[in-house]
Amino acid sequence: MTAMTLPAPTPARISGVIRSEVRKFLSTRLWWIMALSLVGYMTFMAAMMSFAFNFDADMVDPEMGMPDAREIATSIYTLAPAFGYVFPLIVGAISITSEFRHQTITPTLLAEPRRTRLVAAKLIASLPVGLVVGILGSLTCWAVGGATITLMGGEAFLFDPETIRIVLLSTLTLTIWAMVGVGFGTAIPNQIGSIIIVLAFTQFVEPIARMAIAQVDAIAPASKFLPGAAGEALAGGSFYGTMMPIDALEWWQGGLVLIGYAVLFAFIGRITTFRKDIG
Repeated sequence: MTAMTLPAPTPARISGVIRSEVRKFLSTRLWWIMALSLVGYMTFMAAMMSFAFNFDADMVDPEMGMPDAREIATSIYTLAPAFGYVFPLIVGAISITSEFRHQTITPTLLAEPRRTRLVAAKLIASLPVGLVVGILGSLTCWAVGGATITLMGGEAFLFDPETIRIVLLSTLTLTIWAMVGVGFGTAIPNQIGSIIIVLAFTQFVEPIARMAIAQVDAIAPASKFLPGAAGEALAGGSFYGTMMPIDALEWWQGGLVLIGYAVLFAFIGRITTFRKDIG
């Protein structure tokens, strides 16, 4: 019986697999529905938080132990990495889990039987979609937050170089979160299960864990290696960091940790989900 010969790994074939995976992302309505949902959520959050911080002058008074205008502006402009990262995370996760739910993973593997390459292609293909989602989320926080702060008589630092840097890093953070989602979906291919875990962890488990760990001096430094904290470090600040100042990673360290989570999840999925017979 003759063994099946796999196609040679030429650059053209590799780029073709990535293009195919990008088309899968763009062929569904999920990514732009989630993008628009993120825009709506960030519009509400940025306007509300900007109004709340600038409504009472005591909220912007360093002499009373409150954050200054620069810190408040930063916390507003990084709302998307702090609260909205669940949207690109879910987009990435569902891009994998939907293939298992609708059994399209079988023809996908027939087209590209090398499973490691396929997982890598899916991780890379998530980046353009994550970038679009990241741009929309970050610009919404910047535009709505800055406009509201200005209308309230505060200092928005709209075109300050540090603000531009924060917006760019926030966009990068959300882009990487889409890749983390792909890795997570690879490890947990059950669609309902993965969504429940994502929502529970991002909205409840990690925020509570971060506050709890920060109260114990012996393990407090560990909190900055949690995925949400790493994402906020990459973005350059966050609402959590403004309200509860703690040591954070450098921006590049946060980026490496976040990418590490994506690779770790994908590796787990490769040796579990993608190791089994699928069909």
